[in-house]
Amino acid sequence: MKCQYFVGLLIPFILKINYVNRFFTLLRAVLLTGVIGTTALAQKPLWMRYPAISPDGQTIVFSYQGDLYRVPTAGGQALPLTIHENHDFMPVWSHDGKQIAFASDRYGNFDVFVMPATGGEAKRLTFHSANDLPSDFSVDNQRITFSSARTDDAANAQFPLGLLGELYSVPTAGGRSRMELTTPAELARYSRDGKQMIYQDIKGYEDQWRKHHTLSIARDLWLYDAPTARHTQLTTFAGEDRNPIFSTDNQTVYYLSEQSGSFNIHSVAARNPADIDTPLPKGAGILGLPPQRVCMPSELTRYALPLYS
Repeated sequence: MKCQYFVGLLIPFILKINYVNRFFTLLRAVLLTGVIGTTALAQKPLWMRYPAISPDGQTIVFSYQGDLYRVPTAGGQALPLTIHENHDFMPVWSHDGKQIAFASDRYGNFDVFVMPATGGEAKRLTFHSANDLPSDFSVDNQRITFSSARTDDAANAQFPLGLLGELYSVPTAGGRSRMELTTPAELARYSRDGKQMIYQDIKGYEDQWRKHHTLSIARDLWLYDAPTARHTQLTTFAGEDRNPIFSTDNQTVYYLSEQSGSFNIHSVAARNPADIDTPLPKGAGILGLPPQRVCMPSELTRYALPLYS
């Protein structure tokens, strides 16, 4: 009887030990899975974004988890260019490959910074309370263009909405910013001779990450010709056309479009606006223009938003 009583006392204890062992076995499995998963993530990082290829095609700079990295286009180890607790993104190469401009919110809002392409101290160039997002260097690398919603030109007939920003530039060495276009011109890039600029427009609010939407405010591509101060619409797809870049001979514009489903690479001829002399028809508005329709700046600012009257 005593033996049976003693065994009866041990059974709960044995069961408890068994449960404890099972618990720690499960815990070890979970921790091991976490370590393996973390290692896998470390080996295959996700969400590497905003890639920028160097002018010589040998190096890519990209943003990952709020810092900038550079890696050879042939592959290899990615080395950090910035290590900061704030967010650095949208890298842009100078045309000589010696400098990189980028946006950072180190002082609250996003400002334009510039640094050596090989790494080093980042210099702050803009100090406005609005977000400043760089898109290109001037042909001589003396200025950096950027988009920002600051103050419209007094002659601009667009509704003064903060979403519809303007295009500015700032000296690479530092100094006063100046307005280049009062027209909303995102991701603007110069041609090789600096006489033309390609950009994507913005006509109103829409989540830029929304896929497959077809709206009147979907982005289109435009070509700005500095000698004639004319804007030429290059695309009229009802969905998104964005991220334009010039070909090396400036004869073609490559861009992303949802014309063929998800974003794929498309191209369009970058015609010379001087060869086209078709003014914007009164009362038409930009949204109804066919490709290659040209308008003067005064007409562009007048009709840059949908007309409802």
